[in-house]
Parts: sequence; C-alpha cells; structure tokens
Amino acid sequence: MGRQWLHSKREVTANRKAKITSKLGREITVAAKMGVPDPDMNPRLSLAIEAARKQSVSNDVIHRAIKKASGTGDESVNYELVTYEGMAPHNVPVIVECMTENRNRTAPDIRSIFKDGQFGSRVTFLFDHVGIVEATRAQPGLDLEVAAIEAGAQDVEKLESATQQQSGGRFFTDRGDLYAVAAALQKAGWGVASAELGYRAKDPVVLSPEDHAKVTAFLERLDEHDDVHRVYAAI
Repeated sequence: MGRQWLHSKREVTANRKAKITSKLGREITVAAKMGVPDPDMNPRLSLAIEAARKQSVSNDVIHRAIKKASGTGDESVNYELVTYEGMAPHNVPVIVECMTENRNRTAPDIRSIFKDGQFGSRVTFLFDHVGIVEATRAQPGLDLEVAAIEAGAQDVEKLESATQQQSGGRFFTDRGDLYAVAAALQKAGWGVASAELGYRAKDPVVLSPEDHAKVTAFLERLDEHDDVHRVYAAI
C-alpha cells in the first residue's frame, strides 16, 4: 500500500500531462545532481529518463533537465526534497514528498490543501521505508511471487495499471537492493516503469466506498500541486 490510489484516477487531461512532464523533468534534474549526469553510470538517472520517455517526454526536455543539474548558466536550479506528514480526512496517514526550489512557497500551499485533514501529524512510524519497483511484462499470467524471488525482492503485489495482455507487479525491496532488483527485472524481460525509495503502509485504513472517494479526491488535490513529487497514503 502507498500509491495504489493513484491508479484509480481519471483519464489524463492535457493539463495533467503537462504537470507529469514537469515532475518527470524535475526528477531527472535531481537524479543527475545526486550522481553523475551520465545515465550509464547513474541508475537513478537512467530509470528517470526511461520513465520520461514512456510518457513521451521529448529529448529536448530531458537534456534541459540534465543541464539544470550542473548549476551553471540560465538553466541552473537547486531543488531540494522536502517531506511533509499529516492525516487525510477519515484519519488516513499521508506522507507528501515535494521537490522545490522555494520551501517558503511550498509549505503554506501544502498546509492549505490539508485544511480538510491534519497537517503536521507525525505518521512516518506507520509506514515502512522501502524500495519500490513497478514493472510489467508482455506476458499475462506470470507468477509474481516467483519473479520477485528471482529478482531478489522482499515482497510483491499486483500492479493495478497492468492490462489483460500483461503481467504487472509492484516489487518491494530493501532500500539498498532497489537498483539491483530493478536491473534483475529488466534482465528477465520486465519493463521497469519506476524504481525509487518510498513508503509502504504497515496497516492500511479500511474505508467505505464513499469515504474512500473523499480521501482519493483529497490525495488528487495534493498530487496536482506543481511541487508535489510523491504522495503515499495508508489506503
């Protein structure tokens, strides 16, 4: 559990597509800044670029995002990862990761969105901090448990966005094994959509359909903010 709520969202609009492109570009910049600007030597950058290309992000946008990481010229920018905690409506624990160049702007915005919940409530102890790899393979009916064991993952669950012509899994790893598991899955023929450190709820909250819809709407408002990178919820 953590980001499964995202897969029930409505069809991507043009505006939503633009926000996705912006966030993918930001992830490329941060990945390049944290390592080296060469995807062959930087697993996080390689996966960020692959994820961007799967969303049809242009090479020009990708190259500009990498250039921003150099800290020189007009393209320079300094993003930092800021994490906020709180409760969504109906006491659902939420962790929000933002990538921002101005936390003084971002914090009041996130606090405002939490007006229907509780901003600042400490909830990280309700989650496990793990590696999360989302991957699909163009072969339906594969045994996800076997794939997880062979790749070195600790656990796996079905990926909601996989089509009937695919097998799809969300593979959970120890933090230090994240990129090794992603590489093993790729070698085995899986297409890795994302590989990142994230949060998995220990005890997901059970909600009625009506309350679940309200919480999902709240999470979508968070996710649509330009600075929000990832939203993890215990549903």
